[in-house]
Amino acid sequence: MGRIEELPDDFDESLNLNKQAKSPSDSSPANTAPAADKETAFPINEERVKELEKENPGAPKMPPGMEAVRSHTTDELAEMLNKTPLFMTDIEKAGDENGENIVLDALTALQNEGTRGDVAQNYREQGNEAAKELRWIDAKEFYTKAIAVLFAKEDKWEKPEDMAEEQKLWRQVEEASYINRALCNLELGNYRSCTLDCASTLKLNPKNIKAFYRSAMACFKLEKLDEAEDAAKRGLALDPDNKSLQTAAEKIAERKAALERVAAKRKAEEERKRKEKKLLDIALKAREIRTRLSDNPADMDGAVIRLVPDPLSPESTLEFPTMLLYPMDAESDFIKGFSEMNSIEDHLEYIFPLPWDTKNEYSVNSVDCYMETATGGLVKAGKKLPLLQILSGSKVEVVDQLVKIFIVPTAKSGQFITELKARKQR
Repeated sequence: MGRIEELPDDFDESLNLNKQAKSPSDSSPANTAPAADKETAFPINEERVKELEKENPGAPKMPPGMEAVRSHTTDELAEMLNKTPLFMTDIEKAGDENGENIVLDALTALQNEGTRGDVAQNYREQGNEAAKELRWIDAKEFYTKAIAVLFAKEDKWEKPEDMAEEQKLWRQVEEASYINRALCNLELGNYRSCTLDCASTLKLNPKNIKAFYRSAMACFKLEKLDEAEDAAKRGLALDPDNKSLQTAAEKIAERKAALERVAAKRKAEEERKRKEKKLLDIALKAREIRTRLSDNPADMDGAVIRLVPDPLSPESTLEFPTMLLYPMDAESDFIKGFSEMNSIEDHLEYIFPLPWDTKNEYSVNSVDCYMETATGGLVKAGKKLPLLQILSGSKVEVVDQLVKIFIVPTAKSGQFITELKARKQR
């Protein structure tokens, strides 16, 4: 096959690249492998090779490149790779036994060649190349280095021939590095850093439109809408036809209006809840119903005392979350909205018969109903009385917005009362 090679400057044009390469079996001197083919990326550890040969006496001979890798441990290979700039991860370990690295020193010297402005400009251009490829972290690092060079206390660069031109270059590089680093920070989500870079840019050039735009977008992301709006307005005052700033101003205005609507809705909701609570408190007080909240109220999934059908109408009736407890059988039923106008019997009629009542002990006419008082005693509640009459002006207290009613077979009422008193005494 024809060969494709990069041609060096001193390439001999008389060579025929399309000439078929000779077979390896050709014993002519021209076909002998050059000494360079025996070069390896790492030096071969001969002692380690001999140890491996003793461990595996019948193993075939490895090519030099593989032999070099095989003769070193993973840590040794990592240490040697770290001395190469391309694979370097720890600069403290990049030198030889004397702490020197010729290749790294050469690259550093090349990087710092020229005046302070030339070096800073070089970093800036590298940042621009990285930014074009959307390598924002690398680009940010280059712009940071450009700024660091301009403000370095140590002056280790060449002296400029024209100081006025040099200072002009410094200013250009400084402004460009700040505003371009602001872009990197914006893309990376470092919005606070973006605003700081924009501020530094505007100190150098109060008319830098990009600084106003990027500052506006960073503040927008931070939900600092007043600051974002101010930055966009200042930029548009300088360049009214700037499409990017116009778009940013529109987004900021839309977001601000949306948040204002949300805030207004929240405020209206809070005001409605305040009015509902106030009216509910008035209704309970007017009915002389005692209520109390404990330190650890149970989560009843939104079931609360409420006025229905309209929580804001004084003509509405009260509904109470109610727990029907069957203490003699450790069972219970929950009624989410027990109207003050209904009686216990109204609910028992559709709840009975109970599916677990195999002895048929529970019927409307064969049970007694009890409720605890605020002092820890018991009152017998009439099954036919409206709940309002039971709660109003009595000793019963509604704790954590939950009404509790004990349903006990009449034949076991005495046993229930005795056991309850015994528990309270204990």
